[in-house]
Formats: sequence, structure tokens, C-alpha cells
Amino acid sequence: MVNFIYRHKKLIILFHLLLMIGACSKENPTRHLTLGNWYLQRGLLDEAIMEYREVSRLYGGEQSQLQRDEFQILGKAHLKLAIAYTKKGWWEYALSEAKRSFDITPNKDCHDLISLIEEKLSQDKTSS
Repeated sequence: MVNFIYRHKKLIILFHLLLMIGACSKENPTRHLTLGNWYLQRGLLDEAIMEYREVSRLYGGEQSQLQRDEFQILGKAHLKLAIAYTKKGWWEYALSEAKRSFDITPNKDCHDLISLIEEKLSQDKTSS
């Protein structure tokens, strides 16, 4: 009987350990956004882009099911991705991401960035 109880306790502990590991391994979009911001501040553009795109991938399902704070995170990720693309000189990609950010969370920052990128693209066309 003692042996049965000992084995039962071991199984319960193992089960709880597996549950905890599973909960910890879930992807956290906020963590990716924060890491992307850290990379962007340090000029590590490729790494920042990967992190921001990961946020977009994680929220890539049905957007109608997102909570308000999740929309905010997704919108910020697209805005920061647009900024990273401008720093790389990828203006068309930057414009696309800025517009996507504005569609998700319309605000003055997104609108201003779209205007600046469109102005840059029009200058490039006239100088060519």
C-alpha cells in the first residue's frame, strides 16, 4: 500500500510539472514586442524585424477574437516594423506596415508615419 501511495504521489508531481512546463512554453506576443523594441533601440534591425513579425504571426488568426490590449500590441508591432523598415530603406514595406498599423489602431503616430513615408516615396520618384 505504501508503494502504491508513493507511486501515486510521483505521478501527481510529474503531471503538475508537465502542466507548468506547458504553460511556460506558450508564446507571449508582449515579450516579442518588448524584445523587438530592445533590438530596435540598439540598431539590431534584422533581429527587431523578426520579433515584430513574430507578434504578427502569433496574432495572425481571427482578429475579431482579439481583446483590446491585444489589438494595441499588434498595432504597435506593425508600427515598429514600419519604423525598422524605414531604417533599412525599405520604403514600400514600411508603407505597407504603417497602413496595416493604422487599420488596426488608427492614431496620429501611424497617420504621421504614413504621410512621411509617402512623401519620401514621392521624392524618390521625382528625383529618378
